[in-house]
Amino acid sequence: MSAAETERPILPPIRPRLTVEELLVAKNTQPIRSLDDLKADTFESDEELEEFIAFTYAERRRDVA
Repeated sequence: MSAAETERPILPPIRPRLTVEELLVAKNTQPIRSLDDLKADTFESDEELEEFIAFTYAERRRDVA
């Protein structure tokens, strides 16, 4: 038997397949009931948000030319 025959690929462990419902229960998720559920206070001010947006657009266009 050659070395190539004795080496086996390392595979991830087999996990049981769960339904979407089972995954949602496992993560203790709740349905979105209003837009307020999606609200996040990521930026402390409108200026900080505008700086982030300007930076994002500049980065997207940086390598286009």
